[in-house]
Amino acid sequence: MHYRAVDTEAAYVARLETGADWRAEIESLADEVGADAAWFTALGAVQDAELWFYDQDDLEYRPIEFDEPLEVASCVGNVSLLDGERFAHTHAVLSRPDGEAVAGHLNAATVFAGEVHMRVFEDPLERAHDETTDLDLWL
Repeated sequence: MHYRAVDTEAAYVARLETGADWRAEIESLADEVGADAAWFTALGAVQDAELWFYDQDDLEYRPIEFDEPLEVASCVGNVSLLDGERFAHTHAVLSRPDGEAVAGHLNAATVFAGEVHMRVFEDPLERAHDETTDLDLWL
């Protein structure tokens, strides 16, 4: 296990723009406030979504596309630097009208309505390639 203490510098709440990309909106907030490291939670609804599932045997993401309105029952993630750019590592639990849930790494989604709470850390987090998982991880 790798760990370090983090100090919170600031906290923000934001409303995501209808029609925008969910993850891009979170990255835009991070850009606006100069967050090189943050933790966020969010909720709302999307018009469509592309989730990714990471195949641990093949070491690659498998896309799962949804072309339907979904509630964002839970969305959590962090912001860090990846190749010098702010990257929002985003996971979500989305629900259908009958309550069925789908979940995974949220690659893209069109915002219907969204609210986010972001806690910004004082020191940046940078992602680096991890050979074991073939993922870009921080610390």
